[in-house]
Amino acid sequence: MTKEEQTEIEGIIAAYPVCQYAFLKPEEIEFPERVRIICETECPRYNTTWACPPGVGEVEECRRRCLSFQDVLLVTTLAEVSDTSLMEETLKTREGHEKVMRGLCRDMKKAGFRVLPLSTESCDICPDCTYPKAPCRFPDKMIPCVESYGILVTAAAERAGIDFFYDSGTVTWYGMIFFTGS
Repeated sequence: MTKEEQTEIEGIIAAYPVCQYAFLKPEEIEFPERVRIICETECPRYNTTWACPPGVGEVEECRRRCLSFQDVLLVTTLAEVSDTSLMEETLKTREGHEKVMRGLCRDMKKAGFRVLPLSTESCDICPDCTYPKAPCRFPDKMIPCVESYGILVTAAAERAGIDFFYDSGTVTWYGMIFFTGS
């Protein structure tokens, strides 16, 4: 990434309520297969959408897709809740983060960047996903979950020097945008 590209992206970031951000190289991201075990054993969206495993492909395929980009933007947004252990309340705050991610991606694309966003959702665009009977209706709008790609986001955050826990009333949402300059 050139200095000009970094300055342009930082200008885009400044328009959004991003708490912290950092730039990494795709080669710095780890893709441990064990992250997928959480998807398979604990997530009700597993095997129900194109944005989740196995719809997104094998971890190695996801890794290769990510490595085809030059840089990674890791961002966090924060949301206040009464207690982060209250999952329903916590999950209600995700929408704000996803709006930020969609805006960042839209603006980076307008600036000429090629992007691959990963965030928190298993995709809620369509009321009924076509998976696995037909192709995704909106592949350009879908933002797969970071973990669906086999990425342990807290490890990436730690490598980048980004905080991943504040207190029991603050939700930290993460997003990664793999990108290549214009």
